[in-house]
Amino acid sequence: MREDGGEKRADRIKKSLRYSLLDGIFASTMGGFSESFIAPYAIAMKASASLIGILSAMPSLISALLQVKTATLVEKLGSRKALINRAVLVQAFFWIPIIAIPYVLGPSRPVYVVILYSVFVAINGLAIPAWSSLMADHVPETERGKVFGWRNKVFGITTVLSMFTAGGILYLSHGSSHRFIGFTIIFSIAFVSRLISWKFLTKMYEPMLVIKEEHRFTFMDFMKRIRKTNFGRFAVFVACMNFGVFVSAPFLTVYMLRDLKFNYMTYTIVVLAATVTSLLFMHIWGRHADHVGNLKIVRLSSKFVALVPLLWLVSPSAIYLVGVQIFAGFFWAGFNLGVTNFMYDAVTPEKRTRCVAYFNMVNGVAIFSGAALGGYLAGVVPAFMGNRLLSLFILSGIFRLLATGISSFVKEVRKVKEISHLDLFYSIIGIRPGLRQTIFLSSDKE
Repeated sequence: MREDGGEKRADRIKKSLRYSLLDGIFASTMGGFSESFIAPYAIAMKASASLIGILSAMPSLISALLQVKTATLVEKLGSRKALINRAVLVQAFFWIPIIAIPYVLGPSRPVYVVILYSVFVAINGLAIPAWSSLMADHVPETERGKVFGWRNKVFGITTVLSMFTAGGILYLSHGSSHRFIGFTIIFSIAFVSRLISWKFLTKMYEPMLVIKEEHRFTFMDFMKRIRKTNFGRFAVFVACMNFGVFVSAPFLTVYMLRDLKFNYMTYTIVVLAATVTSLLFMHIWGRHADHVGNLKIVRLSSKFVALVPLLWLVSPSAIYLVGVQIFAGFFWAGFNLGVTNFMYDAVTPEKRTRCVAYFNMVNGVAIFSGAALGGYLAGVVPAFMGNRLLSLFILSGIFRLLATGISSFVKEVRKVKEISHLDLFYSIIGIRPGLRQTIFLSSDKE
């Protein structure tokens, strides 16, 4: 790929970022109309709690297994963009068989939802490391918190509007003669949105990236050194956290729809509460991350993320659970942003595609293992307050709390402002806004 000088390259990247923003908006539209409604789709086909656990776990595992080959495929194709565009286009057309399941195979075949959705997610997974590498080339490391925080806010708004619309469609169509017509409508919108997203992806600019022999290493090489490298220890920490999360996370939908008897609109509102909160506070986490470091943000937010499943034990009230989701969304915003940006900071551009792929592989196995364990325990664990799923929530909280301790073995990779967790917490929630100004001003002088 020809480079015509710094100014020309900067112009191309600026234009490419606009295309990536439009891609993200339509990709978020697809996600809003689908991700939170795949499990309800399977439940409408009489899926068991164990099968819902598999539905949450299998896509991540298959996606992670495929991502190990991403770097090799990029080298064979000679371009990250070539792999991204092909994977996203194929993924888009997988909506057609997913939509067709109740019409062609019958309304009681949830296992096919698991199979097809797993492939759907896995195909997109092939593109994720390449896309992450490409986006990291577009945004300087000192601006990633601000830029990605702002982008995530835009995408969050899109997701919220899409989810609310999808929930309304399902709610209004619930009493129709064909009980799957609502799902057909929302997944069809997801299909069209992904096609539009793909179109904007094809317009992005790809800076030249030269991969030398010393930049190549296998997944086994990565695993042999995982405890010795800072990035490896970070991968272990995030994987352990995700293991704990997915012991219970897949079963929140089952708990709300089956046990609490929420209708689709109530379910959507509870789920949306976390998404709305995340987008409202993402920019605050992003600004702090640029100055105090992504690792500090991850450590602080992970402690509160660990408490979330325990809060679900207090009350089954929808109003109360909206409050829990607001709490969860606030701290998940910091955790997710910090994890993503730390990955960008911790590895060189030449190794980024492989490192992201191997990171996702480790996490995919952890997610699968957590959900598989949760699916098994859902049928055998002693009930708490008459419900076995509540017992899973307790176990999930314990696993998450244990995982937070692993973060102490990870080091920040760039020079940042020193601050205690307590002062950072005060600054983020606005109790001491003067401290927030001090953080930003003093960092700017360094």
